[in-house]
Amino acid sequence: MNRLVVAITGASGAVYGVRLLQALAALDGWQTHLVCSPSGLLTAHHELGMQRPQIEALADVVHNVRDIGATIASGSFRCDGMVVAPCSMRTLAAIATGMADNLVTRAADVMLKERRRLVLLARETPLHLVHLRNMTTVTEMGAIVLPPVPAFYAHPRTVDDIVDHTVGRVLDLFDAPHQGLVRRWQGLRSEAGAA
Repeated sequence: MNRLVVAITGASGAVYGVRLLQALAALDGWQTHLVCSPSGLLTAHHELGMQRPQIEALADVVHNVRDIGATIASGSFRCDGMVVAPCSMRTLAAIATGMADNLVTRAADVMLKERRRLVLLARETPLHLVHLRNMTTVTEMGAIVLPPVPAFYAHPRTVDDIVDHTVGRVLDLFDAPHQGLVRRWQGLRSEAGAA
């Protein structure tokens, strides 16, 4: 059984966390552990019209953000890693400074100390120097910063296409099988067929 911790925090882009949960629910052998910050739930309601029960129903196990005694707060809990989707700049700063003051940041801290994969869909623009330094810091600590940037080479036609591509790339980082989420780059081909 593969286990993945998914956190939804208060940046714009709650759809990334929701779509990731949906994609993982469709895979055999994957269990999701969800933790949402209050701001993440507020943003999901504003952007997607989803209430807490609708989001929590997408996960196998749900943890309260204030429950520092949850299983995912310990390095002894076996899992493949964690994705924060989206990752607010407040959450990024807390992870970068080791400020494990809630279950999202504590679980992320556990991933780093246990050398497990931590993927942060950092969502803000424009970025100031502290944002950039925090991204550098977490990268040096072993995290992967994956801003949800559209891949226009895939010729997306809808917002769902853009979201799915990013979610597919996240799943790739955990070797989670999926089909149809990512349009794989096939290289450039000239009309004349010349290389």
